[in-house]
Amino acid sequence: ARLLNNTCYINLFWISRCLATKATPKVQPINKIVISNRGEIACRVIKTARKLGVRTVAVYSDPDEHSLHTELADEAYRVGEAASYLRGERILEIAKKSGAQAIHPGYGFLSESVEFAELCQREGVIFMGPPSSAIRDMGIKSTSKAIMAAAGVPIINGYHGDDQSDSCLQAEAAKIGFPLMIKAVRGGGGKGMRIAEKPEDFLTALNSARIESQKAFGDSSVLLERYVRSPRHVEVQVFADQYGDAVYLWERDCSVQRRHQKIIEEAPAPGLSEELRRELGEAAVRAAKAVGYVGAGTVEFILDKEDLSFHFMEMNTRLQVEHPISEMITGTDLVEWQIRIAAGEPLPLAQSQIKRSGHAFEARIYAENPRGGFLPGAGPLRYLSTPKPSAEVRVETGVREGDEVSVHYDPMIAKLVVWGENRTQALNSLIARLGEYHIAGLETNINFLIDLASHPEFQLANVHTGFIDQHFDTLFPPIVIEQQQLSQAALSLIFNELQAAHSNASGRQDPFAAASNARLNYALLRKYNLKAQDKVYAVEVKYDNGDIEIRVDGGAWQVVKAERVQDGERLKIRANIDNNISTYNANIDGENVTLFLEKGKLDFLLVQPKFLSAQADQLGSGSSRVVAPMPGVLEKVLVKPGDQVKKGDSLAVLIAMKMEHILKAPKDATIKSIGGAEGENVAKGAAVITFVDDEVAN
Repeated sequence: ARLLNNTCYINLFWISRCLATKATPKVQPINKIVISNRGEIACRVIKTARKLGVRTVAVYSDPDEHSLHTELADEAYRVGEAASYLRGERILEIAKKSGAQAIHPGYGFLSESVEFAELCQREGVIFMGPPSSAIRDMGIKSTSKAIMAAAGVPIINGYHGDDQSDSCLQAEAAKIGFPLMIKAVRGGGGKGMRIAEKPEDFLTALNSARIESQKAFGDSSVLLERYVRSPRHVEVQVFADQYGDAVYLWERDCSVQRRHQKIIEEAPAPGLSEELRRELGEAAVRAAKAVGYVGAGTVEFILDKEDLSFHFMEMNTRLQVEHPISEMITGTDLVEWQIRIAAGEPLPLAQSQIKRSGHAFEARIYAENPRGGFLPGAGPLRYLSTPKPSAEVRVETGVREGDEVSVHYDPMIAKLVVWGENRTQALNSLIARLGEYHIAGLETNINFLIDLASHPEFQLANVHTGFIDQHFDTLFPPIVIEQQQLSQAALSLIFNELQAAHSNASGRQDPFAAASNARLNYALLRKYNLKAQDKVYAVEVKYDNGDIEIRVDGGAWQVVKAERVQDGERLKIRANIDNNISTYNANIDGENVTLFLEKGKLDFLLVQPKFLSAQADQLGSGSSRVVAPMPGVLEKVLVKPGDQVKKGDSLAVLIAMKMEHILKAPKDATIKSIGGAEGENVAKGAAVITFVDDEVAN
């Protein structure tokens, strides 16, 4: 009955909108869709499709056979090896075989492929995106700039021409001036983008941008633009139907980025007047209408943070990663809108009916090392515990505990989305929920996100694209290991070791009750060597007549009280250390000890003195080789054995997560050997270049 009532409401609303548009409906019912994507966006589409009674067909590559999206979908078909999500003909074949009427491309992969959109049209399968002509016009940045200028949308000065010779581009760069932005013509997501600060940097930056662009988009063409220092990145969510109507669902601020990629987004953009919000929205609608747009799209603008003038940057002709924050402030389901518009329905709401309420944040949780230059990571999620979802909290993810973050794809683990009545409330919720997001087994950016969201300037909304660089020192302060944290780690080891011990008379677990011949007046001692931040701490734990005492590095004994809190199989401890009572989670995985504290996680390594000595001998000065900072593919080797190199010289190019990383010499040296051939996979920490030992060289 509920589904029937909902269907009747949708049909009545749809009929009224058709009458308002004075257009003949072009309806093609959709009851099954193929999702030509993976991970969290595939799971997101499945969720809405199920709500609407639409069956879903997943596709999966070999590494994704047992992934979450294949489990959630009604059906799943193999497409091939890791890169097979780009096999448009195979995906179309699956659509026909499964009886699906439409294909949802998600974002990335085929979502902005002109060729795939045209192929779907020829084969009579609905592509749940804009017409191929709109993708083409907006996908080529030089073309889109000309169209936007004609439509009255402000654009930024630059070179968007066809002549891609080095001499022409150098001449145009000189006309524009430095600093200069080099962008892939078909780019997006920060790929194929470089900044040349001065003329002598130009050719190196140009070559690097071309290589990355070719790898990511199959096209090495670039455009040049004046680089606006510290601008804000503000984008507008637009939607258009097949009847020529278009609306905007307010704007998002995505200014804080690393490697030119978004990391935290919020809606609405802070500090804008209602008049400016309207101007941005109307400009975005003009942009969409100028290319005959249909479906979900995002128009991105550069906003000068001083005078608040804005200029068109690009249009993403797909659903954006950060679309949930627009949903949170408008009370809409944009995937539902996509399905309905693809079926031929008019827009569900007119512009005047789209209301804005409250404030929302999205934090992208990545497997990466922020303190190591945000280098991406990969590996198993050995421990995963997320915040509890609610109407104000969403966890958008495509992984479960035990799943692998693959080297083949983007290292995003999840999106944490929160809503509050105002920015302050939403930001407080974001920080608290990040503190509840617990991951062990690989490095993530959660600690960094907590520090970023807690930063005084971010709290004041003084955001811009150079925020991380400007506040680098305060965002990455030295990590200081406190005695309380060492005590918490030692207690975690004790409780983990004896978690099956009998409960004492008070119902609380006595960490030493299971010890052989334990007596109330019997003293027991545990000693742990805990390593953190390249330093080893000796932590001793003593039980004596019912009390627990801890001392660090032979210092004074400190009395503590502790008990294990019931939390299923999770290790949760309540401890009173130095008259400070706190409750925290921990995870013990072999020699790895992870604490989940108020300001994020803290990792320790349980080691023995012999291990430390051997490790120190093996590592030596640490400069006799260059290792892969993350797993990837050895794209190009720039040296050979016997070559003499200077400190800072480029040695090799590593491709990981479709991003190019240049390995440089840490010192003047002679090349001894190369650790792999071009095109081979290399593991994190593997020696790529080995130098001749200094003593031998001398």
